[in-house]
Amino acid sequence: MFTVCKFGGSSVADSTQFKKIKDIVLADDRRRLVVVSAMGRRNKEDYKVTDMLYLTYAHVKYGGNYKSILDVIRARYQEAAAELHLDYDVAADFDKLEQRIQTGCSEEFLVSRGEYFCAKLMAAYLGYEFVDAADVVHFRYDGTVDDERTSRDIAAAFGAGKRVVIPGFYGSYPSGEVKLFSRGGSDITGAIVAKAVSADKYENWTDVSGVYMADPRIVDNPRHIAEVTYDELRELSYMGASVLHEETILPIREINIPIYILNTNAPQDKGTKICKDAAKSKQAITGIAGKKNFKAFTIVKDTAASKLKVIQAVLDIFDRFGVPVEHIPTSIDSFNVIVESKYTEKVTYDILTEIAKLDEVVSVDIDNDLALVAVVGRNMVTNTGISGAIFSIFGKHGINIKTIAQGTREINITVGIANADFEKCIRAIYEDMV
Repeated sequence: MFTVCKFGGSSVADSTQFKKIKDIVLADDRRRLVVVSAMGRRNKEDYKVTDMLYLTYAHVKYGGNYKSILDVIRARYQEAAAELHLDYDVAADFDKLEQRIQTGCSEEFLVSRGEYFCAKLMAAYLGYEFVDAADVVHFRYDGTVDDERTSRDIAAAFGAGKRVVIPGFYGSYPSGEVKLFSRGGSDITGAIVAKAVSADKYENWTDVSGVYMADPRIVDNPRHIAEVTYDELRELSYMGASVLHEETILPIREINIPIYILNTNAPQDKGTKICKDAAKSKQAITGIAGKKNFKAFTIVKDTAASKLKVIQAVLDIFDRFGVPVEHIPTSIDSFNVIVESKYTEKVTYDILTEIAKLDEVVSVDIDNDLALVAVVGRNMVTNTGISGAIFSIFGKHGINIKTIAQGTREINITVGIANADFEKCIRAIYEDMV
């Protein structure tokens, strides 16, 4: 029996955090496989190494002075190595990286070095073996993970009795070229590793003691969630609860490996358990989450036109411009296409033009002021009147509902409101229903 541990950016921010990790790992002999992110912020004024590496590449691409930024990154890793008294020659590896930059490298390769160097440091500090994610996490050319090959190579690298550190966030194409997951993807690496070695649990160590019913930055002292199902956590993560990447669930749900969200700075705290069948609870809702800055395209079709064909034609347009769609609320002759505003910053006019070209479309309008709030809970389906209670809260607090969507499994209700009402909405739901 053994455990996969993933430590996020705040957990590996400096040598002090590394020492906390060593205490955590050595406290349980089952913690034999460690996945790490790149160094995160040490304080509010600091920068994440990943962000600095993206900036470094931008300077390389446009002929700017990238060395000054790379020197700041180099100094952080060298400082940690010196304070931990490691033999690992960080300077030599950074010299090789500079040579690689000068001869040409991809953005994804350069950005992946944050995790790469961090894993090298962690392996040296723990006395574990370093395994490069590029050698064991395999992507197909369409960007999907080759599960069979990845599981085989991770299991082989782990081997009998080995103790291993693997960098998160990246793998490689069949050509060997580095491929990144989306931001926060080190969580996914940890899940893939846990599945490959059939771990008894997957511990995700961060800077909070689990999942809370609402964002502590909005609601004062929200209630802690002891257990949550995979589906509930996936919904909450997707809608803005940033404690875990929403795709983390997928690799391990099928074999029911429990995930534990734990606090590196308070390892004695119980955290939150994520599993297939969470413990019974009398609480009607499990959590509230949301995000600001969405945009709703309202399309009115010709009354004689097939709604399905018009929707398909419109979605094809969004797909051509690479804009992911969040929700599609519909009525008999109109429908909304809701998207995150950031994906349409440069293509809004083009999308409008293409939609207007469709013969079946009568008009198209845009609402640029939309936030989405999701109320999530496995008990909602068995508690009558939940929707009514939620909507009455909006009326009580003078919050206008612009759009409503409910999942077919009835574990979430999502409402669209004005951005200005976002925090007020979350506080109102929490105070009246929890």
